[in-house]
Amino acid sequence: MRYKKLGRTDISVSEICLGTMTWGTQNTEAEAHEQMDYSVENGVNFFDTAELYPTTPLSPETQGLTEDYIGSWLQKSGKRKDIVLATKVAGPGRAYIRSGEGADARNIRLAIEASLKRLKTDYVDLYQIHWPSRGHFHFRQAWNYDPFKQDRAKAVANIAEILETMGALVQEGKVRAFGLSNETTWGTQKYLTIAEQQGLPRVASIQNEYNLLYRHYDLDMAELSHHEDVGLLAYSPLAGGILSGKYIDGAKPQGSRGSINGDIGGRLQHLQEAPTRAYIEIAARHGLDPSAMAIAFCLTRRFMASVIIGATTMKQLETDVGSATLKLSHDVLADIEKVHRQYPMPI
Repeated sequence: MRYKKLGRTDISVSEICLGTMTWGTQNTEAEAHEQMDYSVENGVNFFDTAELYPTTPLSPETQGLTEDYIGSWLQKSGKRKDIVLATKVAGPGRAYIRSGEGADARNIRLAIEASLKRLKTDYVDLYQIHWPSRGHFHFRQAWNYDPFKQDRAKAVANIAEILETMGALVQEGKVRAFGLSNETTWGTQKYLTIAEQQGLPRVASIQNEYNLLYRHYDLDMAELSHHEDVGLLAYSPLAGGILSGKYIDGAKPQGSRGSINGDIGGRLQHLQEAPTRAYIEIAARHGLDPSAMAIAFCLTRRFMASVIIGATTMKQLETDVGSATLKLSHDVLADIEKVHRQYPMPI
């Protein structure tokens, strides 16, 4: 397992990060503990969660269970100091989470205290804004994204308020580093600029979607990562499991995310079928597991800080963690680029 610094911090994270959003619905507490045990034994020191989780499906009755399971494992294992623990405060829109108000000084305070209690710790290593309050193009919203409806003054004020609150939490020892999720280039740069001007915590990372079927980050966000040392924490590296090939020809295996969340957040639609088949064929031609190939590809990107994997079975977890040792040949990468040029954004 290789490790990288998180932004300009002194926090070193494994390039495979254990994602947790199925724990509490698709996975039991015992299964979650087994996943954490295996991951740590194989060099993973980075766990990512959120106050919103689990998400398969989302429910006010299960909200927070994922953090509960991590907390019970941390208490049982005694490994808190060995783990880089990341969680997130929810953005607006979920009525059962503080009336859906989103991230501001009051709600961040309430969220972090609740997360710390569930996680059974007195600090988190990376605290992230799950999605912005002003609107964004993530979660398949690119097709109706309209930044011209945003109020700039209100957006900037919210960013400044968030940074001031993060600064206070860092001073209090409750947060080590600050990160973003589902952000844009303008938003990320505005956080960086205000933080530099006011001596507030600098953005250490950004957690956005990245996979063979959705490579928006290759463009302006890659430039920002390069110049500003803000690495990507890639979520959905398998496009919600699509790149494993299990949904080919309309299949929806029982218990899979597709059988629970329908179209997997808009990803599972006919346009993805052809490129998914092409990537599966590349893997078969080169004797590779398609899931391992997809994750290993993400690890080749120079802006990548860590790839967030998610598994519901130990077999899946073993494949995903093992992808860290898979080096893709020039021929594999060339074949991948040919498909990408033909299908640049099919989801």
